[in-house]
Amino acid sequence: MATPPDLNIDYVAHLARLALTPAEKARFATQLGDVLHHIEQLAKVNVEGVEPTAHAFPVENIWQEDVACPGLPVELALRNAPTQRDHLISVPKVVE
Repeated sequence: MATPPDLNIDYVAHLARLALTPAEKARFATQLGDVLHHIEQLAKVNVEGVEPTAHAFPVENIWQEDVACPGLPVELALRNAPTQRDHLISVPKVVE
């Protein structure tokens, strides 16, 4: 597929902060032209009466009842901790 004549690959590369070689510019211009051609084909699809959606199926949050329940026993929660102190996981200092 040929590159559209109004496609400025240098401008697109600048927006994307890419430094492209001439070979990359030619390859990416062709690929971007193919994508734009596909989008043109999609624009021809009749969507009259189709409600815009973000998902093919309705998405609903399913919330679990917020009920307090016992957590892990301290011994079980700390069993894989490499070091511990006063029933807490001890980690190396990372901020001075």
